[in-house]
Amino acid sequence: MVTRSDIISMLEEKGIPFREFHHRAVHTIAEAEGLSIPGFDMSRVPKNLFLRDDKKRRYYLVSIAPDKTADLKELRRILGSRPLSFASEEDLIALLSLEKGSVTPFGLLADSAHRTIAVFDSFFSEGMIGIHPMENTSTVFLRFSDLKALLEEHGTEIVMI
Repeated sequence: MVTRSDIISMLEEKGIPFREFHHRAVHTIAEAEGLSIPGFDMSRVPKNLFLRDDKKRRYYLVSIAPDKTADLKELRRILGSRPLSFASEEDLIALLSLEKGSVTPFGLLADSAHRTIAVFDSFFSEGMIGIHPMENTSTVFLRFSDLKALLEEHGTEIVMI
């Protein structure tokens, strides 16, 4: 199981610059909208969705800009996937060691079988991204390029949409 401490230690050991901000627990993007983190653009905090295909063969952690809505039929078309739906909380725990309300791309580091594909909105391809470090009581801001390199080093497949 990957913990918040593991994430922070990994970032420090790899020399990846980041800033962590502690805050009240937030379970949804709507709850996060009330947060104010001085010096950081909250539009850089993605909405994260954990999806699966109808045969439970492929899982996707989709991170989109917070002001966007996910069209699962269009996403299916873009990904060349079977029909998509939200994965169960049991799958979320089993694959990413995360609980509902704490979905984060850092959870992909817990997927040692690499069953989950990371799907990022191209909005995040440049600049910073703010994500939970396995718990929803803090947000870590780091360069998207550093997050992408960390996930690729782990063996996670990444798709930009």
